[in-house]
Amino acid sequence: MSATPNIIDSTSVIREILTIARTIAVLGIKTEAQAGQAAYYVPKYLQAAGYEIIPVPVYFPETTEILGRMVYRKLVEIPGEVDLVNVFRRPADIAQHVDDMLAKKPRAVWFQLGIRNDEAARTLAAAGIQVIQDRCIMVDHRQLMR
Repeated sequence: MSATPNIIDSTSVIREILTIARTIAVLGIKTEAQAGQAAYYVPKYLQAAGYEIIPVPVYFPETTEILGRMVYRKLVEIPGEVDLVNVFRRPADIAQHVDDMLAKKPRAVWFQLGIRNDEAARTLAAAGIQVIQDRCIMVDHRQLMR
């Protein structure tokens, strides 16, 4: 169990997060042109698994739709609730998105495999947001949601 509440490493809590979540905003999603990159094929997998994916690309300013869904430029622009924010950003680039995440207040934020930012995680966790770091949501979904 994690020493800090809301910083999650428990398999049972991760399973619960994946079970409860319905709407996943993907921060740093790539476009169909980058279909071979995890920041595209992981959200595509999640969409096929039944989650509502909301694309929030950082680049590709001309793109208005990814995975058949309207693109948003900031999390706070997304109408309605977001259960989970799946983050595909370099650790050093996460800080610039923390205020946006805090303002949107998702139930959980998931930093993909290889992504860890302990300061951002502590800030989000202190605000009551569950944080998973350095794990692939697709791998965990495949293992835990059979």
